[in-house]
Amino acid sequence: LEISNLGEKDILVLRLDLTDRSSHEAATNSVLKHFGKIDVLINNGGRSQRSLFVDTNLDVYSAIIELNYLGTISLTKHVLNHMIQRRRGKIVTVSSVMGIMGAPLASGYCASKHALQGFFNSLRTELTDYPEISIINICPGPVQSKIIHNVFTENLAKSLENTGDQSHKMPTDRCVRLTLVSTANDLKEAWVSDQPYLAVCYLWQYAPTWAWWLMNRMGKKRIQNFKSGV
Repeated sequence: LEISNLGEKDILVLRLDLTDRSSHEAATNSVLKHFGKIDVLINNGGRSQRSLFVDTNLDVYSAIIELNYLGTISLTKHVLNHMIQRRRGKIVTVSSVMGIMGAPLASGYCASKHALQGFFNSLRTELTDYPEISIINICPGPVQSKIIHNVFTENLAKSLENTGDQSHKMPTDRCVRLTLVSTANDLKEAWVSDQPYLAVCYLWQYAPTWAWWLMNRMGKKRIQNFKSGV
């Protein structure tokens, strides 16, 4: 049993809406007023998707980008200004293995995570004068969480009816621990996943022809299961 020595002054909880970008500067300033500094920003807000592109309204894609991508970089902008003044800090973004590959039923989600990967990899190259500011991308595979209960579907008003079994996914606490280890060691990118999903990441990176073959076979089955409500 670990006993924490944190007091009330060491904890501040703020409600934050990533899509309300006009509120991000004030939220950042509230944290700075309370603590005096921001050492680490962990971008962990977002929603996934379960729908085929041909069935999905374009406003769903707009909402995904607004939340997962634009909301994240808006908050990052205000916190980064402070870190640049201090010349130190860590910006950790929870991307996804979907940020380095493609998958059926998640084209908008994949697009938003690819956007985050491209943005933060580019931002890292703009901060070479600040070696003590780390840009860290975490790419989890399937993890046990409530994200599946809040996914985007083919239209904004519809929720997912069948959320399926999550027992095969990585336990949440293990994902958190590996994320913290990656953060402490300033890894530029970490793939946090159990097998066989991790092997698919390596295939996608080093043997893309095999990855396409495998993903097409897996994807066909995944779409069949989705259409049949499994």
